[in-house]
Amino acid sequence: MRTILTLAAKDLRLLVRDRVGLFFALVFPLLYATFFGFIMSGFGGEGGVSGLRVRVVDEDRTPASAAYIERLEGASELAVTRTDLATAEAAVRGGNAVAFIRLEAGFGAAGETMFWGDPQVISVGIDPSRKAQGAMLQGILTKHAFEGMQAAFSDRDLMRRSAQAAIDQVGDDVPVAMRLPLKTFLGSLDTFFAAMPDDMTDESGDAVGPAGWEPVRITVSDVTRAARAAPHSAFEITFPQAIIWGVMGCAAGFGISLVTERVRGTLVRLRTSPATLGQILGGKAAACFVTIIVVATLLFGLAALPPFAVRPSLGALAMLVLAVVSVAACFVGIMMMLAVIGKTEAAAGGIGWACLTVMAMLGGGMLPLEFMPASLQRFNGISPVKWSILAMEGALWRDFTLGRMFEVCGILV
Repeated sequence: MRTILTLAAKDLRLLVRDRVGLFFALVFPLLYATFFGFIMSGFGGEGGVSGLRVRVVDEDRTPASAAYIERLEGASELAVTRTDLATAEAAVRGGNAVAFIRLEAGFGAAGETMFWGDPQVISVGIDPSRKAQGAMLQGILTKHAFEGMQAAFSDRDLMRRSAQAAIDQVGDDVPVAMRLPLKTFLGSLDTFFAAMPDDMTDESGDAVGPAGWEPVRITVSDVTRAARAAPHSAFEITFPQAIIWGVMGCAAGFGISLVTERVRGTLVRLRTSPATLGQILGGKAAACFVTIIVVATLLFGLAALPPFAVRPSLGALAMLVLAVVSVAACFVGIMMMLAVIGKTEAAAGGIGWACLTVMAMLGGGMLPLEFMPASLQRFNGISPVKWSILAMEGALWRDFTLGRMFEVCGILV
């Protein structure tokens, strides 16, 4: 063990002397987190609307709610999965869905009273890291709600029932001066719908409804831990991504250094010493592991300071430590793999960063996952970057259970 620690200390001293390598391992990730954190503070999250993965919860279970869900399932902008509320919330917290859509009880009945009474209520639980997508989702939901209204206007029986129900609601609490004209109007409306031909086509014109008319109401809430409405700041979203860049810089740097020692004969000289090959590789792995831990610790320490204010709770801190240790173990293995692939320093650097860049793109370290075509999104699970970011976010604000955290960390290890 002393031999391994001595070799690890040697590699750490070499890293500190390499100012360029130290910059990309420590300073560059901090710049990345700061830059994108301020951007996301202004715009509220990542964008992209292609194939938004959503979960739909039907608590109304009426023909109207079923028809609305069928319209959502037919929308090219959405990838809809029907489920219950608990499963839907877990999917959003775990990053497996952008949002969940909840049709509350009374949705269908409210659709029959669109000109009076309470509006239809659609509750949306959104992943707070995807607020821009949430705003676009509201537009999509509103569009399909108005499609349902358009269909309702061509349903003569439904409109007559709505008019009759409105007449029945006009009671003594309505001023006399308004009661008679209102009943006359609603009676005329009923007569109009009774005379409406059965083959009436769906024609629409440009019109502006009366002020205050709200046929459908969409309420949006962030889906995170119960004690918090959302991440404290956008930096809780960008810092895990930034730390991944620091981790990748460590893996690439130590992988290249191992190739350098082999090419320049340092490895041969070490092999002639009493140290075994396992101890030599163990020292390199230990140095890489310690460096990743130090980089993550320093960045999270800086993240706790103003203006970042990334401060996990005491319970979440233990899971964050577990996440960082698992990420370090994963990328130590990747470092060893990169050192074996490259036979020269140039080859190791080129191949290493090419592999790491692809991992970052597939895993969300460079390109938000929702920007990818659906065919590529199926493959992001093979990237350790995705699971690394998910593990750290799970500790910071996704409210992972211990079982879920062990599952993600197990994949990394």
